[in-house]
Amino acid sequence: MRSLIGLLNSVPSPLLCEMFGAAGFDFVVLDLEHQLVSPDDLQHAIRACELGGCEPWVRVPEVDAKLIGRVLDAGAKGIVISRLETADEARRAVEAAHFPPLGRRGITGGRVTGFGRTSLDDYIASTRDGIRVVPMIESLAGIDALPGILAVPGVSAIMEGALDLALDLGLGPQAMHPDVWTRLLAMAALCDAAGIPFCPNPRTSQQRDHWFARSPRWVLAGEDRGLLLGALRARRRELDSTAS
Repeated sequence: MRSLIGLLNSVPSPLLCEMFGAAGFDFVVLDLEHQLVSPDDLQHAIRACELGGCEPWVRVPEVDAKLIGRVLDAGAKGIVISRLETADEARRAVEAAHFPPLGRRGITGGRVTGFGRTSLDDYIASTRDGIRVVPMIESLAGIDALPGILAVPGVSAIMEGALDLALDLGLGPQAMHPDVWTRLLAMAALCDAAGIPFCPNPRTSQQRDHWFARSPRWVLAGEDRGLLLGALRARRRELDSTAS
């Protein structure tokens, strides 16, 4: 089974989200942690992901049951919870994302049921395996709590946040620090032992080779903002060198 590749969307734009799908990406993490995105813009971005053929995930800043419910009602297929640090937070996130008996999410119709073309019973059944709940581990407290987090039924995967982890460790914005790498490896080992996928975000070719040798289920390919800026700068340098 091939790895599914995703992007973190930090440039709010439905057009970009549609392009990511056309470029072959499998999922997009729409960011509500650091971006001021209106409900209408988020809804359009989710539609654009669907149109482009990639799964829309949404990163929320905390376990907010009402927000998680609304995001899923809008059509999101995954919820990424930033800086999750306790098993209790993981349980509350799963409860917010799933209907009884696994959770406490409230039911509605609307676009997720095709405005009535899918019965509520069939929609509920489809969410049992079709909704991803993905804690993002970005602190030492989160790493310490990871065994308990992984034991929570309904946790789909673990995503790493190396940059914030470096800050939490007192290393500054040094995502490539050896101490950070050591902890990422420890996180992945705990996920392996629990049978839960670990979603890495490779930052070098060496990291890429390491993670892909493990045949990961999901891989984050970075953030669109940095990738776009890098491509624009590279194009400008190319033209500058040609002109000279």
